Amino acid sequence: MLLMLPGLICDARIYAPQVAAFADSHVVNSYGSADSLVEMARIALAEADRLGAERFDLFGHSMGGRVALEVFRMAPDRVQRLALVSTGVHPVGADEPAKREALKAVGHKNGFEVLVDTWLPPMVADAGRADPAIYPPLRAMCLSMDQATFDAQINALVTRPELDSLLGQIACPTLVMTGELDAWAPPSQHEQIAAAIPDSHLVIVPGAGHMVQFEAPEAVNEAITRWRSTPAS
Repeated sequence: MLLMLPGLICDARIYAPQVAAFADSHVVNSYGSADSLVEMARIALAEADRLGAERFDLFGHSMGGRVALEVFRMAPDRVQRLALVSTGVHPVGADEPAKREALKAVGHKNGFEVLVDTWLPPMVADAGRADPAIYPPLRAMCLSMDQATFDAQINALVTRPELDSLLGQIACPTLVMTGELDAWAPPSQHEQIAAAIPDSHLVIVPGAGHMVQFEAPEAVNEAITRWRSTPAS
């Protein structure tokens, strides 16, 4: 099974091109009101249990990449292959909580729609923002969430566990991938992630931004196919 984990205020729709391409794929559609990455990881593992998947390939995008690492921390023997996409492994920076609180405040003061219209555009490359098949569905997905979900997930991000001690323990085939134009989780950040994980393969998707699997599905699906063809540990 290919188990996919969405990022901040995203759900299964972010993985629509992958669900269409991989018959054994399944998306953890919601983290509910979870406000910690550990709690989200427990939800993901419970979903795998519900589906009867003792072992699985695990794909995490953005915040979902950090959730995937917590799943690996909890149950490393269950993760056959790991994909860390448009994500990060760095600790909370000195100014990060204040910046994230300011973004939350946009929604509390002006409404959730204004928050989405502030946060989402930089997450998509210029070509994607101009494409009616890309940006409007992403915006609709995000608008289907709410301020409480955003706040809970921001709390999960600013209280995240350290990862430096974990990366060197990852021995399964690992795909590290981001968009060439991802300003939030740039290629340089993923080069560092790939360098820290022994059995990893780095893919930079040309022309794509942060929402890479929706912006450039053919390139991402090709990378997934190659990754899944690697013998599992």
